[in-house]
Order: sequence, then structure tokens, then C-alpha cells
Amino acid sequence: MRAIRKGTLLNSKSGVDAFVPREIVIAYWLIPGEPAHSFFQGAINDLARRYDAPLFEPHVTIHVGANHIDAAEHALSKAARECQSVTVKALGIDYSDEFIKTLFVQFALNTKLQQLNAIVRSAAEDSSDYKLNPHLSLLYKKIPPVVRSELADSINVPFSEVTFNALQAVRCILPTQDRTDVEAWRAITRRSLRSISV
Repeated sequence: MRAIRKGTLLNSKSGVDAFVPREIVIAYWLIPGEPAHSFFQGAINDLARRYDAPLFEPHVTIHVGANHIDAAEHALSKAARECQSVTVKALGIDYSDEFIKTLFVQFALNTKLQQLNAIVRSAAEDSSDYKLNPHLSLLYKKIPPVVRSELADSINVPFSEVTFNALQAVRCILPTQDRTDVEAWRAITRRSLRSISV
């Protein structure tokens, strides 16, 4: 992995530079099962090609914590033993001026997501203040608001619900600010969640 800057100067709206600390963390991702995975990966690939943006795997971040690989392995193993696949209601496409939420699918927060977040946080022995807000990003790129709005209106997600059946731990840079940061992400470990009993 490339060397990480300890901090970055950002130009705030007030015109005053603010020092933003940078750190390596582990993000815990929920990975969608098929057919949603193929649909979202296709959308991400298409948008990345059209807007010269980075490629990444479709995911919902369930937790972000300290950079401890052993803890990440333990957390994913425990979650895989204790949790079934999670089905989540899709609320629609939204966008923001935040790089990592340029264009995204917003999901409804439910009890199973909250339980999974709690299991991962506890097993990783992590006290970070990450706030769970389930969304699946489709594009990471600084683009004008009007373009983001047009894209949000043009994409139709063909699922009212999406089932997530795997967990992955990924080492990444926080805050993620540009393409180079995204391309520096490295998967550490992955576990399948138990199938939902019929």
C-alpha cells in the first residue's frame, strides 16, 4: 500500500484551510448476492467508464473501525457464525456533494442491520463512533449537482429489496477523498453469511 499522508489541508467554504487527519482503517462491507451484485457492478462499471471514475465492488458499509487485522478476522468469523443473510428495502437513488456519496442507492435501516453492526463492533472490540447509514454507492467522482441529479433520475433499480449474503473487511484510507484513495483499498478477508431459512 502506498504511503499515507498524515493529514490533508482542505479549503473550507469560509476560505480557511482546515487540517483533516488521515488514517488507515478497516471498513466492514456487506456484499449483495445475485442478481443484485451483477446489476450494481454493471452500473458502477458503466458510470466509471463514462466519468473516468474508480472501479469498486458494490457494498454497504456496516462499520468502520481500527486497523487491526486479527480483530477484523475475528469479527467476520463471529458474524458469519451468528448472522443470516440480510434483506434490506431499497428506498431509491440519491446523491450528495460528498465524494464517497456522489451517487448512491439508499436503503432502509432495519433490526438485522443494527444487530450485524453491533456484532461486528463488539467482536472487533472497537469503540469508533461510526453511524450506520445503509447505502450502496454507484459513483465516486466530483461532478456538478445538475449532473448528479440527472443521473439519479435516469437510473432505475429493478429491486424493491436486496439480499446481502457476504461480509468483507477492507483496509482503506479515511477520509476517502479521491480516486487514488479508492484504488489503494485492499480486501483483507471475506466470509459468507448463512442462507435465510425458508
